[in-house]
Formats: sequence, structure tokens, C-alpha cells
Amino acid sequence: MTIELRNVSRWYGNVVAVNDITMSIGPGVTGLLGPNGAGKSTIMHMIAGFLPPSRGELTLDGEHSWHNPAIYRRIGLVPERDSVYAFLTGEAFVTATAKLQGLADPAAAAARSIAMLDMADAAGRKISTYSKGMRQRIKVAASLVHDPEILVLDEPFNGMDPRQRLHMMDLLDKLGSEGRTILFSSHILEEVERLSGTIQVVVAGRLAASGDFRAIRRLMTSRPHVFTVRSSDDRLLAGSMIGRPMVTAVELTGKGLQVRTSDYGAFCRDIAVLARDNGIRLREVLPTDESLESVFAYLVAD
Repeated sequence: MTIELRNVSRWYGNVVAVNDITMSIGPGVTGLLGPNGAGKSTIMHMIAGFLPPSRGELTLDGEHSWHNPAIYRRIGLVPERDSVYAFLTGEAFVTATAKLQGLADPAAAAARSIAMLDMADAAGRKISTYSKGMRQRIKVAASLVHDPEILVLDEPFNGMDPRQRLHMMDLLDKLGSEGRTILFSSHILEEVERLSGTIQVVVAGRLAASGDFRAIRRLMTSRPHVFTVRSSDDRLLAGSMIGRPMVTAVELTGKGLQVRTSDYGAFCRDIAVLARDNGIRLREVLPTDESLESVFAYLVAD
């Protein structure tokens, strides 16, 4: 099943959450990458049929998801926020979801889905006793109970320990390889890289970049970088850096050097050689703009 967004926008009063996005999501695993508040959840809620676009068109195999109950049976949704009744056991929660989907044998479907998530041992416990990672996994079990063609997961790895995370990644990879259309959101590039053939980068409601993870990684690492450098002789080091191919600007400040470079890796290698050749001791080499927000802001500007 293919998800198509064509010039889709969604606003709440004067707040624009999604701004004129066009993208196509086909079978396999697609990562929706962006900082918190970028509009990822709004996109997912529109795909799942919870919200209509304010403008543009969103279709699943040519059908609109808004007010279309037939489409809902083909979608599994894992929201970011907890949407479970904590007084229920995991088994009761997933079985209730199976009954709501109108399955012929809800108990058997729930047992299969729970086993798929490696939650059988905890299925009889109340959800109130679950860890955050376990609550995430039982939500995924509920979303898979009716064997949907589309799986939409909003920040599914939140709260999972490393073992749970690897198990979930392997499961999503398997489901995607079977031909399901899987879309999951994250603000962590490494999570998306590990799973996704395609990455859609959303920033401030806009589609900032789209492609395979290698192309997105190149965009992120080839951007300008700013370092703070402190050494035993900042003035001499600044002079030796001027004119180097990867250095675009050097500023001597009261706290050391501010160095702007076009090549992160080459700069890190070159500065060590320059310091050694000039008898300078490096005290600190610190990237000052490595926050995720700065990376995404660069992609938007680009």
C-alpha cells in the first residue's frame, strides 16, 4: 500500500503544524526524522485518519483516510502518548483491540501478536506494573493484532532498553521485508539509519530533505561546522590555520578560537598535525553547533 501526500498542510488556528508537504511512502520501512515539534505526529495522525488536511490531498492507495472506516482496518497506529488502560492486563488490552477490529478469534489473534513482541511472560500482569519499554511493546502488539498493511509508529523506541530496541528493530525490518508499509518517527538519526531504506526529514512543518540514509547523512556531515579550540598558544595556532582548505574562518576570542570549517573529519585530523608541527598543546577541541536543532536548521536553509 502506498501513502501519498500532495501539497498537504494542517493548521490549528494561526499555528501551521504542517506546511505544504509532498511525499510518497511505499512498502518497506520509512523513517520520519525531525526535532520535537516538527509536525511528525500531525502527519501521522492525518495518515491514520484522526485529522483531515487543512489543504492538499492525502491518500492511501488512492483512498482518503479521513472518515473512511474501511481504511482504518488496514492501518495499525502506535501513538507516542500512552493510550492504554493501566488497570487492564496486557492480554486483556490486546484482546479488546482484536474484538474492536471484529476478528473471528480475538484471543488467538492477541496471543500471536503478544508472542511476536516477546511479551507472553508479562501478558497476565496489569499494564500499571509495566516499564515504559514494556508499555511501548504492548501498544505495538495491539496495533499488529489485526495484521494491518500499514503500520504507523510515533517514537516507538522511547523508553526501551537496548535489548528491547534491537528486538523491535528486527521485527520492523522483518515486517517491512514482507511488503508492509511501515512509517516510524524519531528525532535520532541513528535509529532511522538502522532501519530505513528511505528517510523523510521534517523541520518546522516543512519537508527539509528526502532520500536514502546515505544521502541524508552526507547532507548533515557536509554542512559548515563551528569548533571552539583552546591551546597553549591560540594566536600561533590561528595563524597556522589561516589558508587551510577546510577552514573558512578563524576568530580569536577571550575563550580561545572559534573556527568554522567545511569538513568535520578533515579538520579534526588536520588540527592535530598542525599542533604537533608547531609545538602547541591542544587543551580543548569542542564542536559548538552539534545539536540536532542546528543540523535540521541547516537542512531547511539548504
